[in-house]
Amino acid sequence: MLLYVVEDDDNIRDLLCVALQGFGYQVRAFEAAEDALKSIERDMPSLAVFDLMLPGMDGLSAIRKIRSMKQVKDIPILILTAKDRETDKVMGLDGGADDYMTKPFGVLELAARIRTLLRRSASSAGKEERLTFESITIDKNTREVTENGRKVELTLKEFELLSYLMENQKRVAGRNEILNQVWGYEFDGGTRTLDMHIRTLRQKLGETSGSLIKTIRGVGYRLEK
Repeated sequence: MLLYVVEDDDNIRDLLCVALQGFGYQVRAFEAAEDALKSIERDMPSLAVFDLMLPGMDGLSAIRKIRSMKQVKDIPILILTAKDRETDKVMGLDGGADDYMTKPFGVLELAARIRTLLRRSASSAGKEERLTFESITIDKNTREVTENGRKVELTLKEFELLSYLMENQKRVAGRNEILNQVWGYEFDGGTRTLDMHIRTLRQKLGETSGSLIKTIRGVGYRLEK
């Protein structure tokens, strides 16, 4: 299983290569995001680890670029960075990353997070790719959302949040459950991040379709007529 590591610090890059190879992964390391992007469609990895602060193109811009590339848009991406503010985490996850880890880091925790992302990616491969609820339709292959035929532009996390609600439309999804499944169990940004995304999602879907996302007080959210 091939992993990409994009990290400009020589010592950290070497540490990541040795550690991940020790866990049985093949590793291809890059100092610059541009080099990783040149290689990624030709030799697609199972997962990529990105630093945010890189020479030339920054990590977040590279991740957004990957999410727009048809062949590799669904690969799991983990951000590994020294930027530890909540706003940085939210921007990274909204920008297309599946998980966010700050430096300094533990190798065992890093390996555990990688295993979790790879399992999640494998399990999602067999799920229904087209979801519908009332006036809302999601195509998970193209990441397109329509509401009464109108295309709705969503960020990655808004898309994943709506997808999760639609996949579980027959029950209430708890707040912590949604944070764990959409942002990852390690995310410590708090439930206000979820509330903010729900509010924005309702606005983008419009008054009628947005009202289908019901707040179940003290529990979570559910899609309901």
